[in-house]
Amino acid sequence: MDSEAPSLTAGIEIHQQLDTERKLFCRCPTLLRDTKEHSGEFTRFLRATESEMGEIDRAALEELKHVRRFTYYTYDTTCLVEDDEEPPRPLNPEALEICLSVAKILGMTPVRQVHPMRKLVIDGSNTCGFQRTALVALAGRLPDGTGIDTICLEEDAAQRVEEGVFSLDRLGIPLVEITTAPDMHTPEAVQATAEYIGMVLRSTGRVKRGLGTIRQDVNISIAGGARVEIKGVQELDLIAEVVRREVRRQQSLLALRDELRARQASVEPRPQDATHVFSRSSSRILSKAPRILAVVLRGFAGLAGREIQPGRRLGSEMADYAKRCGVGGIFHTDELPAYSITDADVEALRAVAGAGTGDCVVIVAGTPEQAGCAAQQVIRRAVMALEGVPEETRRMLPEGSTAYMRPLPGAARMYPETDVLPVTLDRDAWDRIPVPELLSDRASRFVKEYGLDVAVARQIAFSERLPLFERAVAEGVNPRLAHRALIATPVELARKGTDLSRLTDTQYLAVLRAVSSGKAAKEAIPDLLAALAAGKTENEVLGSLTAPLSPAELDAIVARVLRERETFVRERGKAALGPLMGVVMAEVRGRVDGKIVSEALKRGLEKMR
Repeated sequence: MDSEAPSLTAGIEIHQQLDTERKLFCRCPTLLRDTKEHSGEFTRFLRATESEMGEIDRAALEELKHVRRFTYYTYDTTCLVEDDEEPPRPLNPEALEICLSVAKILGMTPVRQVHPMRKLVIDGSNTCGFQRTALVALAGRLPDGTGIDTICLEEDAAQRVEEGVFSLDRLGIPLVEITTAPDMHTPEAVQATAEYIGMVLRSTGRVKRGLGTIRQDVNISIAGGARVEIKGVQELDLIAEVVRREVRRQQSLLALRDELRARQASVEPRPQDATHVFSRSSSRILSKAPRILAVVLRGFAGLAGREIQPGRRLGSEMADYAKRCGVGGIFHTDELPAYSITDADVEALRAVAGAGTGDCVVIVAGTPEQAGCAAQQVIRRAVMALEGVPEETRRMLPEGSTAYMRPLPGAARMYPETDVLPVTLDRDAWDRIPVPELLSDRASRFVKEYGLDVAVARQIAFSERLPLFERAVAEGVNPRLAHRALIATPVELARKGTDLSRLTDTQYLAVLRAVSSGKAAKEAIPDLLAALAAGKTENEVLGSLTAPLSPAELDAIVARVLRERETFVRERGKAALGPLMGVVMAEVRGRVDGKIVSEALKRGLEKMR
């Protein structure tokens, strides 16, 4: 990868949901719902609109190739604003304050007026056909020198349930969008930048947590390639791999271009009707297709099937484009005979298409309209292969490879929002915006104030239970005990299959108070949490705790255990301490701290010498 680094240029856009009481342009709560609980639904057809310059965005035009009807699920927590049946309310001031707080951390300059804009989106994710977004601040910088171009406040899109069906619970949740400059030149730098910005966002304590609440879009290009935007990278640990695979894809496409030019390859502009060739084919898909069209790619033999990314070939790229027309995919002669298509079928196909052995033939099947559209898309993508790397918006696939979504949007995508008044930002308002302590600084403070190990302090500072930890410590709970109950023990129990996700802050605090007061030993924490997770109430769990053992009672138990195992003790000497600890701890069942048990055992062993 080092040899590729100098040619790589990358930037990143981070979209983070804000944890506000209500949505950005209405009073609905920011709650995600189970889609099975939807209380109603309606349908819409979306159409692209012209910009103020009379142009239609190229990405929107791509969506129009396949006219679709979209279905939307509604809930008792959504309203007519999400339905696009009522004008939006004024911009949520709480969301704007959080956005400005992040901008202040990043050293940015706020705009004088926040003007909501409309960003054309007709893929079904917005009922009105556009997404509202507003520029808030400009020109920041990270500690490593990476530039921050803009920070925007925008509304989240509707949640996709299945193809053509969306849920309106997520639509309108406030998002902060941070866009960096293209200052990164290695995959590791892209991931490190995303990690740092994510830490800044979590430092506010006012962002949502969990999978899907933060999404990264990565912009990548290499020397001789093109800018490609990869949408929706949710797993932070995959960012570097996504970048590496995109670099490989662009390098592979450039190598393919050079080989195609060396072969003097070309693309036949008119597809051939090959429906009759497969009328009696063993392939059920092709034999029943109303229309089959063949596209001849001169000089492409062996290249459509060449891998350009793990699990992806040039043929996969052509199939992505063809699918925009509603077909299931494509077949090409680099992969045939296969899929019940015989050698005889392939020979007949080549004869009808007028293709030689050095050519590749691509076939598409569907209705006459679908097949015609898909064939033109295959031709379009094959012509792009002769030119190199096309500018595209792509989506991430599992493991880090990507697939085509649509062309990169242009300037015609944005136009003013006429239903929401701008918000003026004066100097006094900016000066009042709070700057939270960074989580990295908070971890360093925990090391100094509480004497915690650096790794433990970072684990606490970056945990979702940080507010609960700080509340417990403020009540007088020992910081190490709080870490054990809130961070370490839940991880251990999760590995054993115990689900603690439904435990409340009140239940965690009740366990910590019981241990801090001496009512239970810290060794009882796993059992207490597991019992609460199993559905028992606090009274049932904590009320059943027996009083802690007195020193005399503990000494009596230790003396009995030693007598019963006298031979073992004589043989092992001091080495008997470890095994006997387990025996005694099992008897006292969390009623005595492990350190006290160890000291009692050491005294007992000393007496037997």
